[in-house]
Amino acid sequence: MSERLRATSGSPYEATFGFARAVRDGNRIIVAGTGPVEPDGSTTAGSAAEQAARCCTIIVAAIEELGGTAADVVRTRMLLTDPDDQDAVGAVHAKFFGAAPPAATMAGVAWLCRPEWRVEIEAEAVLAG
Repeated sequence: MSERLRATSGSPYEATFGFARAVRDGNRIIVAGTGPVEPDGSTTAGSAAEQAARCCTIIVAAIEELGGTAADVVRTRMLLTDPDDQDAVGAVHAKFFGAAPPAATMAGVAWLCRPEWRVEIEAEAVLAG
């Protein structure tokens, strides 16, 4: 069995809810659902696109901390509270992952952890070799 490595992002939910931002097991990295949380624990202000960019930035940083890159992402899930945000969030997703497009799901949900969150994203990466 390979050693599991973990990355954290400083989100207040990681300690409170008892989870890691990302876990690497062998050549696989799984990134937990990632909300638009700023380094001080506040929510990223602004549009769904701005929130999605923050989510993707956190995701890519966690993957890089564990030895991967955005190009290693093979699957994403985007959860939206408003279907009208799908084009804006999709455009952000393409900016971060479009060079090596992963399998992706976008779904509507009734609510996320904080009422001001408009999007939450999770990802899985597989490292070559």
